[in-house]
Amino acid sequence: MPKLVTEGVAVEVESYFVPEQSDAIIDRYVFAYRVRISNGSATPVQLMRRHWFISEGNGNIREVEGEGVVGEQPIMAPGECHEYTSGAILQGPVGSMHGTYEMQREDGSVFQASIPKFRLQMPRTLH
Repeated sequence: MPKLVTEGVAVEVESYFVPEQSDAIIDRYVFAYRVRISNGSATPVQLMRRHWFISEGNGNIREVEGEGVVGEQPIMAPGECHEYTSGAILQGPVGSMHGTYEMQREDGSVFQASIPKFRLQMPRTLH
């Protein structure tokens, strides 16, 4: 599971293929990913925004930006974690994602917590 730590905030991501929502005939490959954000710093932090780069095997790169994650802007006290699950739809069986979370401290200062690059890949089937 890829993990990066920025200013005491650790971000870990685990991805998996969702075959029941995918359809190779129409080039629809659905992936889910679970993110765990841990606050190892000495002060509370709040996740304000997300900025993702989604790369597909065909070379296309999409950017996704917005407030919070899955409708939330979680606040994490020192030692606390926040976990959520989300997803991405690709036009091919292979891709990757990475990005940043904009984190704000109690004093109003802001930093970008790095999201590690992780692979989105449909498992190979043996016949």
